[in-house]
Amino acid sequence: MKILKIVLIVVLVIIAIPLITALFVPKDYEVSREIQIDKPKAEVFDYIKHLKNQDNYSKWASMDPDMKKTYTGTDGEVGFVSAWESDNPDVGKGEQEILKIVPGERVDFELRFIEPFKAKDHAYMITKKVDENTTSVKWGFDGHMNYPMNLMLLFMDFEKMLGDDLTTGLLNLKKELEK
Repeated sequence: MKILKIVLIVVLVIIAIPLITALFVPKDYEVSREIQIDKPKAEVFDYIKHLKNQDNYSKWASMDPDMKKTYTGTDGEVGFVSAWESDNPDVGKGEQEILKIVPGERVDFELRFIEPFKAKDHAYMITKKVDENTTSVKWGFDGHMNYPMNLMLLFMDFEKMLGDDLTTGLLNLKKELEK
């Protein structure tokens, strides 16, 4: 009986340690990358405000060329939704909606992941004029993980994981717009 009690205490401690640790782990994350593109700001902004153009530069859009895509609304306007569905588990199923546009400055999106996991994140793209023919583009994501799932933030390097994908997308965007 004493051994059973010790085993039970050990199991409870093993379960309690991560749950207690998760109380002190941040629940929010933010990742962004920036690049300069040799094109005027108006031209760059007009391109990035259209979600369908992400097919030409986003790393995620290129992960499954056979993914099924559907669109609702008018691209480049608030309320436009781009949805995707793929058998590739790295792509899954979800949708992205334009939530807000500050003309010439910023586009805010909501990403709704449905499969292989449910999540809702915020993404944005910001343009800033460097000079008449150069524009800085910042692409970022921020999200929230509820307790106790926020414990994964200790083991997943979102900065590197998402950051590398954002960098790839921005380099592709630069190449696309400067050609």
